Amino acid sequence: MSSPQISHSLPPAAELDAADPLARFRSEFHIPPNPDGTGECAYFCGNSLGLLPKRARAAVEAEFRGWEQHGVEGHFHGTSPWLHYHETLTEPTARLVGARPLEVVVMNSLTVNLHLLLTSFYRPTPTRYKILMEGGAFPSDQYALESQARLHGLNPAAAIVELRPRPGEHTLRTADIEAKIQALGESLAVILIGGVNYYTGQAFDMAAIARAGHAVGAAVGFDLAHAAGNLALHLHDWDVDFACWCSYKYLNSGPGGTSGVFVHERHAHRSFQELPRLAGWWGHDPADRFEMKKGFRPMPGAAGWQLSNAQIFPMAIHRAALELVDAAGGMAALRAKSELLTAYLEAQIRALSLPPSALEIITPADPAQRGCQLSVLVHRRGRALFDHLAAQGVVADWREPNVIRLAPVPLYNSFADVDRAGAALRSFF
Repeated sequence: MSSPQISHSLPPAAELDAADPLARFRSEFHIPPNPDGTGECAYFCGNSLGLLPKRARAAVEAEFRGWEQHGVEGHFHGTSPWLHYHETLTEPTARLVGARPLEVVVMNSLTVNLHLLLTSFYRPTPTRYKILMEGGAFPSDQYALESQARLHGLNPAAAIVELRPRPGEHTLRTADIEAKIQALGESLAVILIGGVNYYTGQAFDMAAIARAGHAVGAAVGFDLAHAAGNLALHLHDWDVDFACWCSYKYLNSGPGGTSGVFVHERHAHRSFQELPRLAGWWGHDPADRFEMKKGFRPMPGAAGWQLSNAQIFPMAIHRAALELVDAAGGMAALRAKSELLTAYLEAQIRALSLPPSALEIITPADPAQRGCQLSVLVHRRGRALFDHLAAQGVVADWREPNVIRLAPVPLYNSFADVDRAGAALRSFF
């Protein structure tokens, strides 16, 4: 398949779906019904909550059976003993984010992990104390950074620097981010940016940001909530210091699903004095973990940030969902379809030929600067349009004050879904 051109003459969705090598994966998911209860909806809300993989129920039931049959001995017996269950997620997680196995671990939830990582990597001094983030970041990131600054006795207004687009623009330019990093220089302690901005859908040049941050001596981290399972990531090669992400959006691992963590291998063996952290039992060296002795000795790599033993049931869902990513050919294959789907959606929207004063796509047009989300700024009757889409069985996401987010997810969305969204838009305007 070749990328559809943005024009009024679009390739038929049926032809594109017939040529789609990943079309079969749609049947691996439960698609919610239309509002009248018949047929399947066109679900474009995977950037908020991914759909339920059909294999997830069986994966959790297997662990229920293990609990039923073995009780506490399920930690040591069964097909996947719980003592090492989290380790079954290491290799697929490393493939997912472009990391080495030593650099990743699955644990906790996203903002908990963000705080754990900031505790280690945000170590302000009287001269190097500033945090750089994108303006309008998801509130959890804003709150986490505000509280981290306060924990160090700093005024967030003085410690946190927010990046803003140029007047009249909706997204940030990489050159402007690099210039701000250089201007902050030796005052900059940490950069924390969302790999993909939740509101605009802009994907940032993480490699360039990491290079610029390290050039001034800052630690560089990313919240990948909207990037993991959406973009082809290369965290190790990009030289990122740390990152974390959730699994319930593009990774389809259920509401509140378990989170992933990346810590670059150059930090794998740093001592507590060099890189302090909040310690827990499960991050201790397993060689003598069960001797219950004082004196924390962390496991090397990201696993050393673990606090508690594995959350088996959420991890069972996550394991089943990651199997689908690998079965589809990994992120390279998913990203290839994603670019086609998103271009097809963009073409449907632009074919409306509406002036920017009525409706505009604020997500970058360059595929390298976006994932599968398109954010549509609706200047008039935005909520009415959103409600109209919902009534037509097109499930989107509304963000105040007037943005509709549409995310065609390559694992389960079809070109027919996108065509249906286009028809619903045309019927409104």
